[in-house]
Amino acid sequence: MKNKLVGLAVLSVLAGCASMGPAGESATAQLMPRSGSQAEGNVSFRQQGDRVAVTVDVSGLKPDAEHGFHIHEKGDCSAPDGTSAGGHFNPSAKPHGQYATAEHHAGDLPSLKADANGRASATFEVSGPTVSAGAASIVGRGLIVHRDPDDFKTQPTGNSGARIACGVIVKS
Repeated sequence: MKNKLVGLAVLSVLAGCASMGPAGESATAQLMPRSGSQAEGNVSFRQQGDRVAVTVDVSGLKPDAEHGFHIHEKGDCSAPDGTSAGGHFNPSAKPHGQYATAEHHAGDLPSLKADANGRASATFEVSGPTVSAGAASIVGRGLIVHRDPDDFKTQPTGNSGARIACGVIVKS
């Protein structure tokens, strides 16, 4: 009887963990300059239950400025201006908006704020996109840093201006 109760407890814990989604899967993107900029950096993504933890380190940005930051639908940075990455990643067909609100693209991320030296470092969590396989997976998608801040209103892009850095998100 004791072994049966222990077995049920273990199954219960495992079932609870499974309902949170795969944890620990990770991906990275190396951002390279586009549109004649000097912007470059690294971004890491780690699945944590139903959320994705994101760590960003980008340099070569306009000092003391805010920059739009989005996951785009195509993992293609071949165009000199980054337009080959397509539009924002939006598998749920929602309007563009702030990443922390109910109505936003899966690709809407917080803006990056550069310091006086043109470097932006940030850590945050997002819900909607995943690192794990499925319709909301960001693996194989493009990651774009824009020249201007995101106004979080203009559809469908947030009026963030030129694409100054682009990277492809790959499983790590």
